[in-house]
Amino acid sequence: MYKTPCSRLTGFIGAHVKQKLLHISPQCNHSACSLVHVRRRGPSSWLTYQRLNFLKREYVAKSNSELHQRAVPKQTQVQIIVDERDDSIERQVERIPAMKQASPPDNIIPVEKRDESILKPAAENVAAQEGSLSVMDTTSVEAPHIYIETEEARQARLDRQWKQVKVYVADLPDIYARLSKIKLTALVVTTAAAGFAMAPVPFDPIMLCVSSLGTGLASCAANSINQYFEVPFDSNMNRTKNRPLVRGQISPLHAVSFALACGVPGVTLLTLAVNPLTGFLGALNIFLYSCCYTPLKRLSITNTWLGAVVGAIPPVMGWTAATGCLGPGALLLGGFLYCWQFPHFNALSWNLREDYSRGGYRMMSVTHPAMCKRVALRHSLGLIGLSTLAPLLDVTTWIFPVISLPINLYISYLAFHFYHKGDRSSARKLFFCSLWHLPMLLLLALTSKKNSKKPEDSMPLNPLLPVN
Repeated sequence: MYKTPCSRLTGFIGAHVKQKLLHISPQCNHSACSLVHVRRRGPSSWLTYQRLNFLKREYVAKSNSELHQRAVPKQTQVQIIVDERDDSIERQVERIPAMKQASPPDNIIPVEKRDESILKPAAENVAAQEGSLSVMDTTSVEAPHIYIETEEARQARLDRQWKQVKVYVADLPDIYARLSKIKLTALVVTTAAAGFAMAPVPFDPIMLCVSSLGTGLASCAANSINQYFEVPFDSNMNRTKNRPLVRGQISPLHAVSFALACGVPGVTLLTLAVNPLTGFLGALNIFLYSCCYTPLKRLSITNTWLGAVVGAIPPVMGWTAATGCLGPGALLLGGFLYCWQFPHFNALSWNLREDYSRGGYRMMSVTHPAMCKRVALRHSLGLIGLSTLAPLLDVTTWIFPVISLPINLYISYLAFHFYHKGDRSSARKLFFCSLWHLPMLLLLALTSKKNSKKPEDSMPLNPLLPVN
């Protein structure tokens, strides 16, 4: 085995060291356990052991009313290599015998030959046997599960999808009222009627009703087209998210049809029954509001000035409906509406800045807040100047500037307060003041109106005929 003396000596030394290590290994293990063991005696006779870092698991045993806690090292998986030629090691493996498919008994009579009374129980027995065999047979493949949709589930699924808009006749008046912005339309008709009443001509109630009806129809058409264009933007605003088109109560085609049904008869009525000038102003107002003001709201802050022009046209329409021509009084009434809209709308938009910002509208309150407050104050003071100008144009008497001064000073004071503070409270006060200021101003102007000349007063006197 060893070829050289050196190799033979090395082999003897290695065998001797191995025998020594095998002999002292139990003593080393016992010494290590004795170092770890620490006993603490007390009234409860607890036995504890020190926890070392290399110990991972613990177990607790209780015997003879004493609690022993022993630290057990984590057992590492030791791979045991077993020689297959060693017959002394036997492995017991639990084998599951393959189950054979049972064949039906020989004494089963075909189903076709059984009576009707025996057919049902036999079929149930066969089905039970086949069910048990299918469970026992591991190689069988289950049939795919086919889901049959019930009528209720189908209806619920269709309700969650897009469906045709259903419009009920009973809901149409409310939908049309919100589509035409009935409150704004009522304000437009009121200002047009005030312009008609302020005209220095005899009052004609039939012409007033016809012109008010035509103006109201034109306003409904303009507001409907405005909502048709602003559906995707109104859905982002809390103030406008409940409008009919946003909620899908009516279709866009229905809204456009309603706008045409209001706009065409309204303009035709103003043109043919009143006068062409009033019909032209009505058509111009629809065009400016729906085709100019509406898209400009998302482009520039000049939309506020253009919207003020649109709001100033209705009293001019009332004046032209009564006189048939434009005059200084018509421009004065239009100026009242023009100046009034800036404190009214700027105060309204100040508390709706978040809404307008979400909708993507470029308003002064959003992009130029300082300008928004200055413009509101400037035009509030302009109402005092216009009230002073009214008697100079022979529209009212000199009483009007005096009796309108308190309400004009009050709205100017609130506008200055809004300009100085710029908070929500001051904007809210200015807005609510503007709601009653305009009707009061027009009413005072109507009570201070100069008396109109009678037609016979303006006719020249006929010369006296010579007496024969």
